[in-house]
Parts: sequence; C-alpha cells; structure tokens
Amino acid sequence: MADYAFYTGTYLGGSIPAADFPRLAKRAEEQLARYKRLYTVVGEAEADDMAICAMADAMYYFETAQNAPQSASIGSVSSSRGTVDISPKAQAAELYRCAALYLDIYRGCG
Repeated sequence: MADYAFYTGTYLGGSIPAADFPRLAKRAEEQLARYKRLYTVVGEAEADDMAICAMADAMYYFETAQNAPQSASIGSVSSSRGTVDISPKAQAAELYRCAALYLDIYRGCG
C-alpha cells in the first residue's frame, strides 16, 4: 500500500493532510481490490500505488466538497458557489477514472 512518503515524493500529491492519508489510502486500496474482483486489472506494482493515491485525492476532494458551505452572506452581501455533483454515482465514476489513469481496467478475458 502507498504511504504518505510515496504520496508526496513519487505521486507528488499535496492536498491530503498526513493525518488523513492512511484512512483515505485504505479506502482507496479497498476500492482497487473491488475492481480487481470485478474486472481484469493490468498494471505494474507502482501503478497500483499511483492509482491508490489518485483515488485517495478524489475521496478527499469529495469529503471536502460535502463539508463546504454552498453559500454565505454577511449583511447585505451574499456569495454562492456553483454546485458540484457529489452523488454516489459521480463519486464512483471519478474513482474508476482515477484508477484507470494508471491501470488498464476492462471486462472480459485477459
């Protein structure tokens, strides 16, 4: 499994705090294991770790987006941000896309 040193040194990630990385990387590793049960997944050993880091980044983004306020107002001034699709379907599609950046994932025979 990818560790925080791999995340910052090889993957060159920087958005996930060190304290949150083990939890997110574990969830990403479990998702990759699920893909390997359902699909044919081909890639080198380092590609697995790169995919885990990419999926962990996406998971962190979704967690942050869920907790961020959509609008704010102070007195007569208000501000709102565009909506971000954080539905389970959008999250699943993004995790698959992140893994597919580094691994060949397909159905059928190898």
